[in-house]
Amino acid sequence: MAKYAMLRDAVKRALPAVELQQAPAASADELTLVHTRGYVSAVADGCLSSLAQREIGFPWSEAMAERSRRSVGATLAAVHAAMQTGVAGNLAGGTHHAYADRGGGFCVFNDLAVAARRAQQLWAQSHTDALLVAVIDLDVHQGNGTADIFQGDPSVFTLSVHGEKNFPFSKQKSDLDVGLPDGCADDQYLDALGMALRQLDGRFEPGLVLFLAGADPFEGDRLGRLKISFEGMRRRDHMVFSWCGQRRCPVAFAMGGGYGVRIEETVAVQLNTFGIALESWQRWQNHGYD
Repeated sequence: MAKYAMLRDAVKRALPAVELQQAPAASADELTLVHTRGYVSAVADGCLSSLAQREIGFPWSEAMAERSRRSVGATLAAVHAAMQTGVAGNLAGGTHHAYADRGGGFCVFNDLAVAARRAQQLWAQSHTDALLVAVIDLDVHQGNGTADIFQGDPSVFTLSVHGEKNFPFSKQKSDLDVGLPDGCADDQYLDALGMALRQLDGRFEPGLVLFLAGADPFEGDRLGRLKISFEGMRRRDHMVFSWCGQRRCPVAFAMGGGYGVRIEETVAVQLNTFGIALESWQRWQNHGYD
């Protein structure tokens, strides 16, 4: 948990051009765009069963419920800003293991899914076509909840590049899954990501990208089991932001997992993501992209 405050302080110190705002709380109506009303009420009222709390990974408290709403609200705000300016992010979020009716893997609500649905809802108020949303999930753990929520939905493309043998051990089917072996290093990882982006390009034309920029593929992560260097992580983020920028496709990103042996290294990886995002945002403002 200390990572979040450390990342916020690092962004303030190292990237003063990044505008930081307090995360708003997602409303019950926004959450129920994806989640069942019974589950949303159970989280709000503290009525989760002991089994449901064990699956999430931590016990219920008022602070837990409030933080979960604000984690979703931050991604909603990032999507709103990205649709206006090109690029925006959430210092937390990326809670992709939450299903419509339950949480899991330290995820209470699925911020990416709620944000996709809310963006589509707002888009429909002033457009006759549907907003197509691509979820590019590069957390080391497959986004099983996100894949399940959007199963069979042609308006949302789910792409997951993850450790094949890592959690969750029972995976869902994304529109495009790329499972990588333990010990995978930079070249194999970046080749796989490039192939995945080319496949996405040939199969889908998004009007919005949601990018889960997990730090856990990094070689110093306790849970990641991959061997991606700091430079490899930098190149990963540059590939995604460049892909979006070259297509003038707004991108909202969230931080997802990061469990470094040294927490400072996780913060450095995620700070670098914000630095690359800032460069991408500046290109948007200059009406150019390389």
